[in-house]
Amino acid sequence: MSSPSNYEVTLYPNPVLRQVAEEVAFDAELEELVRDLFERMFESKGLGLAAPQIGLKKRVLVLNKDGEDNENNLALVNPKIVSFAGPKTTFEEGCLSFPGIYAEVVRPDRCTVEAFDEKGNPINREFDGFESRVVQHEYDHLQGVLLVDRMSATDRMQSKYALAELKELYRKQKVS
Repeated sequence: MSSPSNYEVTLYPNPVLRQVAEEVAFDAELEELVRDLFERMFESKGLGLAAPQIGLKKRVLVLNKDGEDNENNLALVNPKIVSFAGPKTTFEEGCLSFPGIYAEVVRPDRCTVEAFDEKGNPINREFDGFESRVVQHEYDHLQGVLLVDRMSATDRMQSKYALAELKELYRKQKVS
């Protein structure tokens, strides 16, 4: 990853984050998008990133549970979560589109995903534990579901001022 990503992380409450992402075609542009997503994710010190988080309404997400550029890099193109299993677990989640905001989120421990890699090869895989949580979080972005939607009332109240600051920053950027 030699050059900086061409994309910045899209912050809440930008409306693109609320839109359902659209399926994509398999071409050189998709492979470039996947590279850009990984670059932005690693530059931002994230574990996952979905295309809507860089302002693109496309059904593509990338993840690496280690947060490092290694053999665990995984791109999921046009993914569908086909099942959930296991006990529901609670874990503190953060999100690059909500910098500095964290919330306890309840999710099933496992999920099975049908998707493709960036070259069009099919992926049918069960994820569990922390990696399943990352997949579910990024998949939410493709559905227009955000961290704030998964927060408890208590977490929402504790994050009230930080959320208001993000809204004000967005308003100022829109005006200028």
